[in-house]
Amino acid sequence: MRGGYKSVAEGIIFTLVTCGIYNLFWNWHQMEACNELTGREQFSPSRVFLLSLVTCGVYFIYYQYTMGGVILEIQRKRSMPPSENLPILSLVLSIIGMSIIVDSIHQHELNKFYPRQPGS
Repeated sequence: MRGGYKSVAEGIIFTLVTCGIYNLFWNWHQMEACNELTGREQFSPSRVFLLSLVTCGVYFIYYQYTMGGVILEIQRKRSMPPSENLPILSLVLSIIGMSIIVDSIHQHELNKFYPRQPGS
């Protein structure tokens, strides 16, 4: 299993301690989880990273919005209560520079698809 349960608190702490470097790994993990849950290659970590660099972060905002939409799609397909405002919330928070909050929300929603493993 490529995806899996990840602690939101650890993601926030490690991102802050590493001045954002851990966030690259965290987003990569979320992309892998979404790809696994949708059964298609929706996200390419290298493409998101490269396009985010080239566009000075604008593509990353689009990616955050798209990730929210994909999580919503997965929730609907699995008959789970959908987080209808997740794509717009992801977009707005990303625009105002709060992408770590968006990552936390996305991880919280993705964790609902994976059982928590002992020791995680």
